[in-house]
Amino acid sequence: MEQEVDVAIIGAGSAGLYAFSQVRQKADKYVLIDGGELGTTCARVGCMPSKALIQVAEDFHRRALFNREGIEGGDKLSVNGADAMEHVQDLRDIFVDKVLSSSTDNMGDEFLQANARFLEPNLLMVGEQRIRARNVVIATGSTPIVPQDWQAFGERILTTDDIFELEELPASLAVIGLGVVGLELGQAFQRLGVDVTGIDQLESIGHLDDPEINAAAIRLIEKDMPLWLGAPAAIEEAGDGKLRVSAGARSVDVDRVLVCIGRRPNLDGLNLQAAGITVNSNGVPDYNPNTMQIGDLPVFLAGDVNGDRPLLHEAADEGRIAGLNAAGGKVRAFRRKTPLYITFSDPNIVLVGKRFSELDSDSTLIGSVDFGMLGRALIMGRNKGILRLYADKATGLLRGGAMVAPHGEHLGHLLNWCIEQGLTVQQMLRMPFYHPVLEEAIQPVLRDMVMQGNFATGDYPPDLELL
Repeated sequence: MEQEVDVAIIGAGSAGLYAFSQVRQKADKYVLIDGGELGTTCARVGCMPSKALIQVAEDFHRRALFNREGIEGGDKLSVNGADAMEHVQDLRDIFVDKVLSSSTDNMGDEFLQANARFLEPNLLMVGEQRIRARNVVIATGSTPIVPQDWQAFGERILTTDDIFELEELPASLAVIGLGVVGLELGQAFQRLGVDVTGIDQLESIGHLDDPEINAAAIRLIEKDMPLWLGAPAAIEEAGDGKLRVSAGARSVDVDRVLVCIGRRPNLDGLNLQAAGITVNSNGVPDYNPNTMQIGDLPVFLAGDVNGDRPLLHEAADEGRIAGLNAAGGKVRAFRRKTPLYITFSDPNIVLVGKRFSELDSDSTLIGSVDFGMLGRALIMGRNKGILRLYADKATGLLRGGAMVAPHGEHLGHLLNWCIEQGLTVQQMLRMPFYHPVLEEAIQPVLRDMVMQGNFATGDYPPDLELL
């Protein structure tokens, strides 16, 4: 039996659900297909449970400031690991239930809970059913990478797919890969009393390419846990159920290893060749990021499966673009938003707009500020970090920025919005800056950049404007 539809969406994660939100408004016949675990990566094993764990860790870590604030008894506090993980799991389940109750729980025959594979560009086999679709959206997500020889160590090797299922905190943990996930979870477990060692074969952490921000981030994160950088990791048995993790000349015996070395696209089993789809050296089909279309095929790619911007807000945009184009009669190109990347370590690591390595040093103004003497940061006991902004020398147009900063998640959003609006450093400087707030850190950077670029006009301060 063959069912005909306008659009078939493969994958009911964030991108797939956002695609579905557009398709059901514009198409008469459609199906959403997913044979895996439902509830989205973000809610089940990503953004939300990780932030729950980080919050517990931050709350407990705050006790280090109690004595200086005159609060006694902080040294008597302790963590019940089982209860902490149960709390994380309870919150995770709430987030997953919220996703399911607003999506697949309310769907009828248009939801097919089975795996799909291509028979032709417009024909899918879904379980035992054939689906002929005018257009197809692939939104199958991604899976953590674990080298095959490490898989032999069984449950002692953890990824984000299973670390939130722990019933107790391990005594010791090695984190291999210090990108966003490795830094966030490594620091959180360290602050909860786990003996954590962070390892990365790169000399940088958190995907930082600004050397000053990277150096500051390493210096600050190393206060929580040792960071072994610049050498690849190897794992072997150590006896007594432990694993020995080595990098260069150093080694440590640990109970568990958290592997955070990247993710691979979930494309296995789709039989892409039957749809005329080939993959590039990264294992992903070439596609247009403004239309999400793969070549001129009736197939669109959205979300983590493309490995481009593995973030929920980007998956949402990609899903909507793919859904609109798959359901519409005309493929249209959409402008993508200004890049924003946040690592919820303490301090936050934030990248916004153009990266340092993407800029021409001869045509770029750079301004910076240290948070050491910022009033609000001092009061909070979080006066550590550096902010650097990049602007065009000729026009003063803000191009990007990087920081390791307290509550950088908020500063990053403000800067991102300024870039989105096409603001110059002069225009930004004329915005109000309340006192005392962390946002004040931006003000001296802008003043410095205005003076560097000789953008000041008249005989009055550059943050004032004549009527």
